[in-house]
Amino acid sequence: MDSNLRNLKDFLTLYNKVTELCFSRCVDNLSQRDLGGHEDICVDRCVTKFARFNQNMMKVYVDVQTTINAKRMEEVEENARKAQQQQQKEQEKEQEQRLKEAAATTILTPVQPGVTGNLSM
Repeated sequence: MDSNLRNLKDFLTLYNKVTELCFSRCVDNLSQRDLGGHEDICVDRCVTKFARFNQNMMKVYVDVQTTINAKRMEEVEENARKAQQQQQKEQEKEQEQRLKEAAATTILTPVQPGVTGNLSM
């Protein structure tokens, strides 16, 4: 889903919740077309409280999310370091194994004095 469409949907959902909440708390009777004086004040306070609450919750969410993201980045960096160290160890082991194999296949035979070999080509 497009992020702008999702943001609009979230906003409309929040708007509908605020409207329903404040209407149910503040509107006493439906006999008049306009809000009464106390209803108007109640709706204004209700919306203001909800907006402030939502703003404070978003501040806390941003702070917590920032902390969580920082921890995740540290974990990713640590895992990358561990993987790099493991890879280096494996490369060193492979190199040692190759050296051992090369040393095992190279056999030096001593030359006996007085014996000449056929070196002609």
